[in-house]
Amino acid sequence: MKTLRAKIALLLVGSIVSVVALVTLAVMHLFATPKDVEVDLLAKQFIIMHRLAAKNPANGALSLSPDSGTVDQEQTDLLRAATARLGTPVELTVTSKPDDRRFRIASLPVGSNNWVLVKIDPPSDPQLWIWFALITIGVGSIAVFVAHRMSKPLKLLEALAESVSVDGTLPALAERGPAEVRATAAAINVLSARLKRAIESRMRLVAAAGHDFRTPLTRMRLRAEFVRDDDDRALWLKDIDELERIADSAIQLVREQTTQTCPEVIRLDEFVANIVQELRDQNFEIAVTEADEAYVNASRLALSRALRNLLINAATHGAGGTVNVTGGATTRITISDHGPGIAPEVLDQVFEPFFRADKARNQKIAGAGLGLTISREIVRRDGGDITIANRSGGGLIQVVELPSFRPSEGIC
Repeated sequence: MKTLRAKIALLLVGSIVSVVALVTLAVMHLFATPKDVEVDLLAKQFIIMHRLAAKNPANGALSLSPDSGTVDQEQTDLLRAATARLGTPVELTVTSKPDDRRFRIASLPVGSNNWVLVKIDPPSDPQLWIWFALITIGVGSIAVFVAHRMSKPLKLLEALAESVSVDGTLPALAERGPAEVRATAAAINVLSARLKRAIESRMRLVAAAGHDFRTPLTRMRLRAEFVRDDDDRALWLKDIDELERIADSAIQLVREQTTQTCPEVIRLDEFVANIVQELRDQNFEIAVTEADEAYVNASRLALSRALRNLLINAATHGAGGTVNVTGGATTRITISDHGPGIAPEVLDQVFEPFFRADKARNQKIAGAGLGLTISREIVRRDGGDITIANRSGGGLIQVVELPSFRPSEGIC
């Protein structure tokens, strides 16, 4: 009942059935036979039967005694008065049976010893419930069809929202079907095209800005080399290095969001073990504690870059860390470190570009603040996600989840 389709169908059914009910009751009231007319018609039939029986009193259909049921005095007086009003008084008697008081029997005297027994059927009540049931079924079927047609554009929007790609672009919709659906699909396609152009324009702007930074930074580095004071020269070079890292990270983020790479099936436990070993050779404090055999379908180079960012974060900012790989319907990579963690009030901001948690991260360690942003972009492009939380015993837990894949050849 909470869906718009159900509400529209219920409104249509309720409205039409109500109108039909009112019209039916009005017609029944206007064209109903008055009570006195019904009594006169019944009295005329009794008069005719009485006359026919009086002409042939020896008829074997006559009864030798009146009905033995309980006398209905009200009906008896009503019908006697009607026959008298019609000019032929008949001293009839109306009785009913104790086992079924709905039916009446009129006993019409013929002579002194014979009687005509006439069964009076009660007026049949119109089967309105059958009429309304048929109307409701018919109207309900039509209402459901109409509601489905009316809510189809909304269903189209729902399906569209579910199919938005990880980079925020909308798929093109086929402009066919009813006029409303075609108009909705056309409007969505226009919106999709404009959104795609806007995103591409912003990405080109960021990439161009990051690229154009390099030339003046190179000139600044050359000039800094001629600074005579060693301390001043070191500070200048440090600032220039940080600017170059920011520019390079911005360009890398744009590259990850715009570059389409061919995924391949990767045995993740061996893949992670190789990355960890390479980092250990570079003196990073990181180790594999557990690794189940697991396979994913992802871009090898991009996934390596994402995992390196996370593992280096654990080894540097987290004062060393451990990693384990577990399989199943979803493959999970869990990276735990032993650092101070991140303040809970800013934990939900860790994936924002250029974010730095001052209380949790040592700013003496080089970085542009885009590592987590880039890593999540890579993982989401492969159908997974990254979550970060504080450990109960101190430090952080970085969890990478990716859809598991069978060990077969990936398709680009």
